[in-house]
Amino acid sequence: MIKDISASIQFIGVDDEDLDLFESQYDVPEGMSYNSYVILDEKIAVLDTADARKGEEWKANLADALGDRQPDFLVVHHMEPDHSALIAWMLETYPGVKLVATAAALKMLPQFFEGIALEGRTLAVKEGDTLGLGSHSLRFLMAPMVHWPEVMVSYEASEKILFSADAFGRFGAMSHTGFLVSEDDDWACEARRYYFNIVGKYGVQVQNLLKKLAALDIAMICPLHGPVLNENLPYHLGLYQTWSSYGVETEGIFVAHASIHGGTAAAAEKLAEILRAKGCPKVSVADITRDDIAECVEDAFRYGKMVLAASSYDGGVFTPMHDFLYRLQAKGYQQRTVGLLENGSWAPSAGRVMKEMLGAMKNVTVVEPMVTIRSRLHTEDIPKLEALADAMLQ
Repeated sequence: MIKDISASIQFIGVDDEDLDLFESQYDVPEGMSYNSYVILDEKIAVLDTADARKGEEWKANLADALGDRQPDFLVVHHMEPDHSALIAWMLETYPGVKLVATAAALKMLPQFFEGIALEGRTLAVKEGDTLGLGSHSLRFLMAPMVHWPEVMVSYEASEKILFSADAFGRFGAMSHTGFLVSEDDDWACEARRYYFNIVGKYGVQVQNLLKKLAALDIAMICPLHGPVLNENLPYHLGLYQTWSSYGVETEGIFVAHASIHGGTAAAAEKLAEILRAKGCPKVSVADITRDDIAECVEDAFRYGKMVLAASSYDGGVFTPMHDFLYRLQAKGYQQRTVGLLENGSWAPSAGRVMKEMLGAMKNVTVVEPMVTIRSRLHTEDIPKLEALADAMLQ
């Protein structure tokens, strides 16, 4: 798919609608896009390549965009294979092309392409460096750990375009999302799931990048995944500000349960009912044994408060809940309030393990009382749920 960004800049990215798991772990029912761009000026710059899965399609798009011209530069914003798989092919196919990347990216290249010949064919750029193309030029801004250490973004001042690498990306092929974000598109839903599961651990680094972007006049953001952003940019930038500072996006409570035979799930649903009756503005409930775990991670960060309800298992906590808490810790879960509900037929242990795992996270407050039920929710347990609901709503 070739699309005009402007008279001089073209999108040459490709859709991958057959991909089942992005990064071998994230469910992508609407596929994925691998975005790439070409700036056609006195000199030609190709901005990133694509995943090998769609290599032939990307090569055809590049050939159509170039016509009878040859590229002068290949700018590599990010070395992850879904954006860089065609680098060696580019160097072999276009003898005059020069590779532009950070020093860290250039150091990584031989790890991905054994025997690649780079002598005299690279240009290492650092913070504030520019690449002149004619009437266009790219200014490079370093963005380490957003979300790999070699990442950079670039800004084209004449058209006020930010090429943002993985920042501001989202799940979904463009055949589903559209090329541009439209007003009726819920961009935030899949962008949030993408952010917290892929970039979320590196909030400080995203904040550092946002401070740099605040000094730029940006009219359009061109990410490496998902649609181009050309309207309502304060909204998108504002979401990234909230997400990267671990702020609360939506007032409410996320209730996540891991139940073996349904007893814990019934207790969690009853708690959600009580929370709603007491005026909680939003209660979201998820079954982490069956629901998309990446969406559960997303909701844990979206809301400022969470209740975890889990069965005891082998003297610990039911494994889906253990896995969920491990993911939260790995993604930097912090600055949240959490309530606990455990179930145990003879020796309840889930609450102890959940509290221990939460204790390893930054600025997470575990509220009292923790509710313990035995096998099934009983009438005498309802006041305990009421008390937990009151504590969560304070």
